[in-house]
Amino acid sequence: MSQTLSASTLLAVPLAPLAGALAAGILGTSFGGNLIGRRLSHSITIFGVFLAFVLSAMTLSAVIDGARFNETLYTWMTVGSLNMEVGFLVDGLTAMMMCVVTFVSLMVHIYTIGYMEEDAGYNRFFAYISLFTFSMLMLVMSNNMLQLFFGWEAVGLVSYLLIGFWFNKPTAIFANMKAFLVNRVGDFGFILGIGLIAAYAGTLNYGEAFAKTDELSKLMFPGTEWMLVTVICICLFIGAMGKSAQFPLHVWLPDSMEGPTPISALIHAATMVTAGIFMVARMSPLFELSDTALSFIMVIGSITALFMGFLGIIQNDIKRVIAYSTLSQLGYMTVALGASAYSVAVFHLMTHAFFKALLFLGAGSVIMGMHHNQDIRWMGGVRKYMKITWLTFLLGNLALIGTPFLSGFYSKDSIIEAVAESHLWGSGFAHFAVLAGVFVTAFYSFRVYFLVFHGQERYDQNPDAHHDAHDDHGHHAEHHDPHESPWVVTLPLVLLAIPSVIIGYLMIEPMLFGDFFKDAIFFNLERHPVMEELAHAFHGPAAMAMHSVTTAPFWLAASGVALSYYMYMVNPALPAAIKRAAGPIYTLLENKYYLDWFNENVLARGARGLGTVLWKVGDRMLIDGLFVNGSWKLVGWISGMVRRLQSGYIYHYAFGMIIGVFVLMTYFVWLNR
Repeated sequence: MSQTLSASTLLAVPLAPLAGALAAGILGTSFGGNLIGRRLSHSITIFGVFLAFVLSAMTLSAVIDGARFNETLYTWMTVGSLNMEVGFLVDGLTAMMMCVVTFVSLMVHIYTIGYMEEDAGYNRFFAYISLFTFSMLMLVMSNNMLQLFFGWEAVGLVSYLLIGFWFNKPTAIFANMKAFLVNRVGDFGFILGIGLIAAYAGTLNYGEAFAKTDELSKLMFPGTEWMLVTVICICLFIGAMGKSAQFPLHVWLPDSMEGPTPISALIHAATMVTAGIFMVARMSPLFELSDTALSFIMVIGSITALFMGFLGIIQNDIKRVIAYSTLSQLGYMTVALGASAYSVAVFHLMTHAFFKALLFLGAGSVIMGMHHNQDIRWMGGVRKYMKITWLTFLLGNLALIGTPFLSGFYSKDSIIEAVAESHLWGSGFAHFAVLAGVFVTAFYSFRVYFLVFHGQERYDQNPDAHHDAHDDHGHHAEHHDPHESPWVVTLPLVLLAIPSVIIGYLMIEPMLFGDFFKDAIFFNLERHPVMEELAHAFHGPAAMAMHSVTTAPFWLAASGVALSYYMYMVNPALPAAIKRAAGPIYTLLENKYYLDWFNENVLARGARGLGTVLWKVGDRMLIDGLFVNGSWKLVGWISGMVRRLQSGYIYHYAFGMIIGVFVLMTYFVWLNR
């Protein structure tokens, strides 16, 4: 196959979803006169994403055969020696991300036909998710930091639109504003990092900046004893903390479940929240220069992996449990980045994208079958009504907890092994966190599974279901037995279940120990020999799975499943007893470690107080009162005084002359003393 890639073909990948988004968003809404209907809107957008997926798969095939692409397509602006460009960099990392983004997006588009069938904003929703796909593709395909930042902000903007899609729902409006503001905090750090690279490397191009890493590694941040590259890396990672929802900037993601379920799968499982992980992996030549930054990343990731998992245990909303699971798994990816195992983090990103999208869409199918009840306490026994949803959800759960031979096992176990091999500061706590997280993940995952699909049927006991009404989603909430979802919902579940089972087995060797990422991810094996140690211990995917039954993660996961089964199937009175006995701990978890309270009552109230002071003292008193109004009052007073001297009477002027002569005579006499 050709070793080159066509620029026009690559350009078609992001532009195809953009064209679909424009068609559905303009012609399919009242903005453009509703010229096209629902069927044409979803057909155009699905075709655009399908075309992008096919071209991405062809690109991946060419990249595996050795093809690469790194060119500037358009120079937007030149400021001195700094070029601001639009260009693509396509290597193993990019091609993999392109396929993941387009495949998951395609599944979500198809799924949306069934899930949003009754919604009045049907065409608008398709426009948004296609626009999101375009934004994410521009982010992962960029060859420079300007375009990376464009995609970064674009996915943030579209996520704001999608989380608040039901804009008449107060909780959705609160959630999308919260997501937007928290991400701005992270993005401030991100743009500082990019600015430092532009200032000291003199370029925004990846390759040109990475070529100057030796120079950057010798510089100190002005006025401090910190290495410049450490400051750059921490600033960049603060951006990732916002976008990839790391502690303490994670607070927006659980609330974002207020949006429709398809966007939970698209944005908060497979694509947008992984942008930070992708960015750190792409910037690996810089991060390898700073052990301080790597330790910081590892500790933040381990806190997120363990403590967000604890919150998943007490949630009753099926989507929120999966949301906290996403937070925990993003923590695992971040821990791998901190351990200098970037390819392991990206490998888990890929496997997680499939099984977490499957779980979110499976949860959406359950919600549809349960007539839009999301509370797992009022479910049970759903398995016999929804066979396809049950089986695919079970496979997704098994992949999530790291069942041997399934995709999540290979990536999750590799992260745990990588942390064990790391000798950076914080690796001891990180290893404990990721091991404990295995048990926690298995427990809350199968808590949901058992409460939803097994045991006594409780959906007829739901106090909110005994009325005939329309819910916030525009769906008809009339009670009767659960039912399997239509094929446009179950087909994506089946297609996502396939990679959730096999992709880890197939890809672990080329992605972690082969040449798949050879020119995309950089390792300094002298300083961080983690990947070398993993390679020595790896003897094939089958041997790895067989050996796992003798390791701690396997038995921790099995213990989590067993305890979940006992507590919710065998002895269902036990959880309530534990809740009563551990009241303070439960209260702490129920209040999400009081981080929301702190943000709203300390940070937000403090900001409002500071804003009030700046408004009343700075704006009204100083700017308006002193400088604006004060200046014209001073001029008016002076002119009023001067005007009084111009009376028009001769004797006033004569008197003034006499006083003036007297003053001058006095002055000269005083000088000649």
